[in-house]
Amino acid sequence: MPTPPRGDAIASYATYLEAQRAVDYLSDNKFAVEVVTIVGTDLRMVERVTGRLTYGRVALAGAASGAWFGLFVGLLLYMFSGQGGYVLTGLGIGAGFGLLFSVLSYALTQGRRDFTSQSQIVASAYAILCAPERAGEARQMLSRMPEAAGGVRAPAAPANPTWGTPQPPPAQGAPQAGAAGPGTEREQAPAPARTPDPRWTTPSGEPRYGAMRPTPDPQDGPAAPQTPPVPQDASAPRPRPRRTRSARRRPPPDRRRPRDDGRAARPSTPRRLRTPGQRRGQVGAAPRTGSS
Repeated sequence: MPTPPRGDAIASYATYLEAQRAVDYLSDNKFAVEVVTIVGTDLRMVERVTGRLTYGRVALAGAASGAWFGLFVGLLLYMFSGQGGYVLTGLGIGAGFGLLFSVLSYALTQGRRDFTSQSQIVASAYAILCAPERAGEARQMLSRMPEAAGGVRAPAAPANPTWGTPQPPPAQGAPQAGAAGPGTEREQAPAPARTPDPRWTTPSGEPRYGAMRPTPDPQDGPAAPQTPPVPQDASAPRPRPRRTRSARRRPPPDRRRPRDDGRAARPSTPRRLRTPGQRRGQVGAAPRTGSS
């Protein structure tokens, strides 16, 4: 199972050839190169365009590849049969089939890729790692390497201190990077106490309910919680709402007027009053006396 490289960076080069020359120089000076590792950093995939693609180049490349395959088949037939004509026949048939297949495959692409290219993975820098116990010796040896042989002289200090090893945590009490030491920051003066407004508080200092409180100052922090109102006694009688009688609806004025349909109004006859001794139907009769 592949594992990440471990060791101290003793040199760094821009190309792989320069890193290879440095390792070869260590090997020529009888250094134990089995503790050395070449690591490429910041890997990138690069596609290099080599030229424009046309039907002529496609046909030529297809014929060449087919001819090689036909030559191989013709040589096999010649070895078993002993006739040299199979070599030329296989060469011609292979070139023809290769040309045909190449042109057809290029025509199916419909011109979406009209260029040839080569893809490869390259690194921005190549670092040479060495075991920590032999890193100092390898660094001194690379410092004596001539520029003509190595291309780039190895740096005196490692580019990366240690690869694959965790860094120790900072000591307690040590100031961190970007943090100011004690005494550099000014102590903020405490905010003055705010006197409550007598319009919104009672003489005892409690808030007055029903009055609008002023907006709290952001420097005073969060506002103090308000005291909840005292609940009323549930047994106390509650006043009942007074009900009002709705006014009687009066008919509109046009309905209250007498109808004038040409008929005379019937004269009203006065009613006769009855005495308590009279019965119904005996109106006008003489009252009875006590003697029979």
